[in-house]
Amino acid sequence: MWFLLAAASAIFLGVYEVLKKVSVTSNAVLPVLLFSTVASSLVMLPVWFASHTGILSQEHLLYIPATTPREHLLIFIKTIIVLISWIFTYFALKHLPITIVSPIRATGPLWTLMGAIIIFREQLSWMQWCGIGVTLTFFYLFSTSGHKEGISFRNNKWIWFIILGTLSGAASSLYDKFLLKQIHRMSVQCYFTFYQVAIMLPVVALLWWPKRASTTPFKWKWSIPLIGITLLVTDFLYFFALSHPESLVSVVSAIRRGSVVIAFIVGAWVFKEKRIREKGVYLAGILTGIALLLFGSAH
Repeated sequence: MWFLLAAASAIFLGVYEVLKKVSVTSNAVLPVLLFSTVASSLVMLPVWFASHTGILSQEHLLYIPATTPREHLLIFIKTIIVLISWIFTYFALKHLPITIVSPIRATGPLWTLMGAIIIFREQLSWMQWCGIGVTLTFFYLFSTSGHKEGISFRNNKWIWFIILGTLSGAASSLYDKFLLKQIHRMSVQCYFTFYQVAIMLPVVALLWWPKRASTTPFKWKWSIPLIGITLLVTDFLYFFALSHPESLVSVVSAIRRGSVVIAFIVGAWVFKEKRIREKGVYLAGILTGIALLLFGSAH
């Protein structure tokens, strides 16, 4: 059961990545991010109301328990970290091919592991060291493919944006490891969506609205609310898979990495991008390295 939940989460996560690319192409990034977060908050609002009025019992799968001020603060910090990651990632997606972005995003577990080594003093197995070597080798080869398209991994600021988005996403994963040990998963998912809107409203009002006439105009696309809704579904399936006592976090994480394959294939088909076969080989190499990293943690 948990295996199927993880696979379903990966599918929705891949669709989520494609929806982001569709939404930000030739569009203003910050309003896209705002309205996608509003959509997810509108979905969570009736669940929150039902939980706090007794309509949902405490045993219900969607029940959101009471949350302390300290827990709210911890969730708020998570929201800031994630939004930093998203802002970098959305801008990179707007300006880069999705077949460039997806493989870089696939290296996320590598940086999470590096953080775990530094912060939690984790020791690596021989398999994980092999995984690091394979991932970095294919990441370098992948950078040469980007160079052939005129995209310099050293000088292109959007490459640095997606790298920074990936690194801050890895920081979020490390923080989640700490957070979910203390706070109920539904509380995290619910208030995380509410705080997204609370933060993005002033960001859009102060950074985008005054300059909207001189920047890329905002165009409404129905893919925008689907971003938030799809993210809710994939996170719910992910947390639900992890809640099963038989589930293996290394296996679940490896399955979730399959989302980049979906984003890569669909993105290449939708956006007619170049050098797909070559990039596909390098992506497969990166994913092989990530699989060694994740499965090595189980031994």
